[in-house]
Amino acid sequence: MNTPSLRITLVSETFPPEINGVANTLGRLSEGLRQRGHQVELIRPRQAADSASGNDDELLLCRGWPLPGYPGLQWGEVSMHKLWRRWRRQRPDVLYIATEGPLGLSALRAARRLGVAVVSGFHTNFAQYSGQYGLGLLSRLLTHYLRWFHRRTAITLVPSISQRLELQRRGFERLGLMARGVDAGLFNPARRSQALREQWGLAVDDLAVLHVGRLAAEKNLALLRPCMEALRRAYPHRRLRLVIVGDGPLRGQLEQLLPDAVFCGAQRGEVLAEHYASGDLFLFPSLTETFGNVVLEALASGLAVVAYDEAAAAQHIRHGHSGALAMPGDQAAFIDAACWLLEESETLRRVRLNARQHASRQGWPAIIEQFEGYLYDACRGLQATREQSPPLVIKPGSSAPHG
Repeated sequence: MNTPSLRITLVSETFPPEINGVANTLGRLSEGLRQRGHQVELIRPRQAADSASGNDDELLLCRGWPLPGYPGLQWGEVSMHKLWRRWRRQRPDVLYIATEGPLGLSALRAARRLGVAVVSGFHTNFAQYSGQYGLGLLSRLLTHYLRWFHRRTAITLVPSISQRLELQRRGFERLGLMARGVDAGLFNPARRSQALREQWGLAVDDLAVLHVGRLAAEKNLALLRPCMEALRRAYPHRRLRLVIVGDGPLRGQLEQLLPDAVFCGAQRGEVLAEHYASGDLFLFPSLTETFGNVVLEALASGLAVVAYDEAAAAQHIRHGHSGALAMPGDQAAFIDAACWLLEESETLRRVRLNARQHASRQGWPAIIEQFEGYLYDACRGLQATREQSPPLVIKPGSSAPHG
């Protein structure tokens, strides 16, 4: 049976070309849904590259306010009434709200007033981030708000099993699992560049220890230094160079903490893929990820990944086979896992081959089809609720209810 095409509205405070996991995911979902024949409307804050007349039937740009500590990211702001009027003229079948800020809240309120199905995504654990910054009270308040927000949607999509378990523990309901894919054609060991490695000061047989991601406190990047020190002590005759790709508020501190590291800044597209493929070992010490797209990108690029056993790493790495895992928070185990990967050249070669083989099967088409299914289910669920609702009966002499 052919399923009808949908008019889908995506609401997000970040979108390509911004560099982060949420933007990357929303860009993939938007493109994939259009390729499957759906009409996709996008509502997001205005970016620097946007023209003044950017609004049309498929795009609504709103005002954005800088997010403290996150240059280039914004809170979006639009009135609920503006969205209500827009959607009364051209009603969406279903909304997907990716971010829970003021923009997402306005969209949720307008959709509920119009009776439009809403699916939400849990992409960023801001409550956990605030805990990392020592803001325990703010963390509790954020958890309360996020639980309230997501209870008002048909289903909340989470990217990892560990995140779903954590949210269930915190009282979240109706959670669906939707992992992330990777472009294994873009992120590919074939893009390895010896010329780039020479820029890093490495010969053919030297080892590039790579980290890719935002340079911020919640990423647990202080662990990179003791890990590199342990690797150099364990293998004094191997030439190792730490290469850091990304930018963020901690870059200056990290440059002082890691004076021998190569800092490449933020990279995109084929240049980013070349950086991945030119590495050998990938260190990912973060403990605050809802998923961690960079893990899949590193695996697809044929890197041996060391990570904590949660989020994307828990789903896609088999310890000792396609990478190395440590129990969350066990720094000694993390360092030991990195050292183990370099004990034997054959171990490193085998793990890298297995990593690539696994990641090459994690494409986006299956993820987009699964996402489409969640959207259809939300529409059907809302329709079933309407059909089951008893008709309103007004007794003689009584007045109709208001509001």
